Amino acid sequence: MEKEKEKIKEEGRAVPIRVGISIGDINGIGPEVVIKALADNRLLLDCTPIIYASSKTISFHKKALNEPEFNYQSIKTANEAINRKINIINVWNEEVQFELGKGTEASGKYAFLSLEKATEDLASGKIDVLVTAPISKEAIGKAGFQFPGHTEYLAHLAGMDEALMMMVSGSLRVALVTTHLPLKEVSSALTREKILMKIKELDSSLKKDFGIQRPKIAVFGLNPHASENGKMGTEEAEIITPAINMARNEDIFALGPFPADGFFGSPNRGQYDAVLAMYHDQGLAAFKALAFEDGVNYTAGLPIVRTSPDHGTAFDIAGKNEANPQSMRSAIYLAIDIFNTRKFLKEIAANPLQVQESAHHRKRGDRQHEIE
Repeated sequence: MEKEKEKIKEEGRAVPIRVGISIGDINGIGPEVVIKALADNRLLLDCTPIIYASSKTISFHKKALNEPEFNYQSIKTANEAINRKINIINVWNEEVQFELGKGTEASGKYAFLSLEKATEDLASGKIDVLVTAPISKEAIGKAGFQFPGHTEYLAHLAGMDEALMMMVSGSLRVALVTTHLPLKEVSSALTREKILMKIKELDSSLKKDFGIQRPKIAVFGLNPHASENGKMGTEEAEIITPAINMARNEDIFALGPFPADGFFGSPNRGQYDAVLAMYHDQGLAAFKALAFEDGVNYTAGLPIVRTSPDHGTAFDIAGKNEANPQSMRSAIYLAIDIFNTRKFLKEIAANPLQVQESAHHRKRGDRQHEIE
């Protein structure tokens, strides 16, 4: 009877986007920010959240947080999800021993189980987008996870060598050429071909994921002051500048290389739709200083949509009810926005407007035929 009532309510309304949420490390702040974000019922106007965890795990964290507005339905599969309600799939049913603030082999195991089931449902179309709560790379590694992070794992599942990590906060977008790589290995990892590939992936994502028709991309140098004409390195002249020129020859509006230190404080930043940094901290240190509370980690260049908060497990505040849910909330909304943008652009490309010949032109054509 309840399902019939819901069905009647949904008639005539747009089908909400199914947002799959992997729970992350259960001893970190992942469950806390998920519960706090979804306790704001306004989110349910736009989506149907499906959390991959267990009812017992969520109940434990809900009780600790004292969130009476957070109510959920337990389901066995994503196909049973009730629209515009919070749904939880029991990926595991056993009792869990929590050690809040510690990344353990057990917490890594559950984070991996959650992620595996969520990505399986994403691949089969049971959910539309994926939002991932933070994992502990050390803990999940003990459970057999053999990747530096979510980005590399999802690229592997998509059959790609690598994806593009992009941090997003409103119009501020920062993408990376190299991601989870030791600093001493960055220079040798940079090639013209790799940088060109990342510029092209960024340009493509700005068009199809954000609806920007003619993106303008700022590309950073590697060395201080972008090497000052070779005084502090040759990577700019030998690798980065040629890659930018190759991109421009393919009609991509990329400029640079720019010195990274002063770019984010410059008013010129607003002239660009995105920034491409050469390595992790070069781009993310400034991004998180500017947008830590609402920043989103987006995995661009994949056939699927995946977002995540821009913070980690924050073990130091786990269980203290101090975590800010805004980044998780922003991650959910960004996933929805990108899904809708892709869908809209696909629809208009599939059904282009046909140029209709006017009656006036038809008459002129008939007269011309009679004259001839």
